[in-house]
Amino acid sequence: MAKFTKLTSLLAGATLALTGSAVFAADYTLTISSWAPPTHGINAKMWPKFVEMVEEATDGQVTAELKLGIAPPPAQMDLIMDGAADASIIFHGYQPGRFVTTKLIELPGFEGSAEAASVAYWRAYEKYLKEADEHRGVKVIALHTHGPAQLHTSNAVTSLDEVSGLKVRIPGGVGGDVGTALGATGIQVPAPKVYETLASKAADGVVMPFESRKGFKLTEVAQNVYEVPGGLYRGSFAFIMNEDTFADLPADLQQALEENVFGEPLSREIGKIWDEIDTIGREETEGTEGNAINTASAEDLEKFNAIAVDVRTKVIEEVNGAGIDAQAAYDMIVQEMAAQ
Repeated sequence: MAKFTKLTSLLAGATLALTGSAVFAADYTLTISSWAPPTHGINAKMWPKFVEMVEEATDGQVTAELKLGIAPPPAQMDLIMDGAADASIIFHGYQPGRFVTTKLIELPGFEGSAEAASVAYWRAYEKYLKEADEHRGVKVIALHTHGPAQLHTSNAVTSLDEVSGLKVRIPGGVGGDVGTALGATGIQVPAPKVYETLASKAADGVVMPFESRKGFKLTEVAQNVYEVPGGLYRGSFAFIMNEDTFADLPADLQQALEENVFGEPLSREIGKIWDEIDTIGREETEGTEGNAINTASAEDLEKFNAIAVDVRTKVIEEVNGAGIDAQAAYDMIVQEMAAQ
């Protein structure tokens, strides 16, 4: 059973650093586990937005404190299930085989922002994807994506054909499928290990969104970006919460969070932040000497679109195998993104 603690003045100070709000005595303090670097947008912007929304919805009765380094990225789901922390962010691709339906939102070819994709994702989850019950054991409180992922390398890549044979850090999920289709040799390391992996020359490049240019300091170790309009994939994330933690809250606070924070409201806000930090990452690249962005040619884009069709067909078959009407869910995401 999860336990809450009264907020002491010390904890209030920690929360103040996270939220920037005035010091107050909350009735319930959630412990957030996060694996990204302290200055990354996840910790600098997303969790503070979460806390702000929670405090506002509960009139300050519920707050949270952020703790870093409790466990590596792939362990966050089990960490929350076990009650070692109350909330966390997970990247679905870090746990191959555990999540299948989440690959739908990762497919290349979606047109629109991370905000639009995150809202569409949540709506498709509510209507179709949650039936697969892949997050059993935790409470899903938001679903979201990062912006279009691009190839970041130490040496310039100016053609899609040059990707074949490169050693590239690629996450699981659709990112791994795309990397295989392009002929890259995949290296799987968690995002926090990307900088040292590139600095040690253990990989030639990584596939990540533009925010990583600043968030993971890629401007220092992967000075070149090969940009495919629409991206090579979009990463799938979830904000999750311990089920006992939520159940231990009074009914009125549960209702306040369900109606004003959890689900689409939080998904939208987190997606909006991903768009913001992607823009910051692009600006960081454009303003850093020795960095370059090489955009895929029309010919390369045509080649990649053919690859994307094959990947999409494969993923839809996988998701169908999980008992979900994958085509209907995919069509809904496309339609919802277009309507945003």
